[in-house]
Amino acid sequence: MEGFNVFLRKEWREAVRSNRLLVVAAVFLVLGIISPLTAKYTPELLKAIGTGQPGVVITFPTPTVNDAIAQFIKNVAGTGIFIAILLPMGMVAREKERGTAAFVLTKPLSRAAFLGAKLVALVALLGIGVVLAAAITFIYTAILFEPMAVGGFIACSALVLLSLIVYGLLTFLGSTLVRSQLAAVGIGLAAWVLISIIGISPRAAQFTPAGLMDPASALARGVAPDHLWLSVVANVALCVVLAGIAWLAFRRQELTSATE
Repeated sequence: MEGFNVFLRKEWREAVRSNRLLVVAAVFLVLGIISPLTAKYTPELLKAIGTGQPGVVITFPTPTVNDAIAQFIKNVAGTGIFIAILLPMGMVAREKERGTAAFVLTKPLSRAAFLGAKLVALVALLGIGVVLAAAITFIYTAILFEPMAVGGFIACSALVLLSLIVYGLLTFLGSTLVRSQLAAVGIGLAAWVLISIIGISPRAAQFTPAGLMDPASALARGVAPDHLWLSVVANVALCVVLAGIAWLAFRRQELTSATE
């Protein structure tokens, strides 16, 4: 792919200068920090509130490392969906809207390299976010509870990242198909709603990003996961299909420069 490395460096510089990298890192760090803290102190907080009411006695099971794992998956894979959807909304649509896509493609840069560099940058940003969240969650969980199995938690985090990449690619596809950033986000959100509806059926959910969450939790807890490879293969295949559709659509589009 001609021009891939040069354009990837340009995308990375833009992510740094526009503070996208900083925002992603900050948000995921917060999500990582609050996961074990929520698991540890929410029962105590609710108990303290309840004991202030006459005649009210509230009891909670003692929080464990499993609660921290559940909060990590809920926060990073749940709230992180919105970061994954918003992050790529202008990656292609903004450049088509401004006419810069047509301009850079007049240089020795192929359309495949153009899309490929943007995809790699997207995956890298989400990967950095998940790694930071996982690292801080691991540290705080070890302090507040006990250390988790490193291998299992890494596998758990990888599945969380895969789920976010799927949602990111949905908006990325939308950004490739349309010229408006808002329309691209709309496509990503609509796809998220559709996947959520499909996920109501446990059998169908196995083939969606939501189907990765139970295996992720099991791996982090050191339990044999159900339908692990089925969910992984289905979501990897979905990523390939989404990227392929984006490429097929983009290669046929007529691009205009800002001067036209």
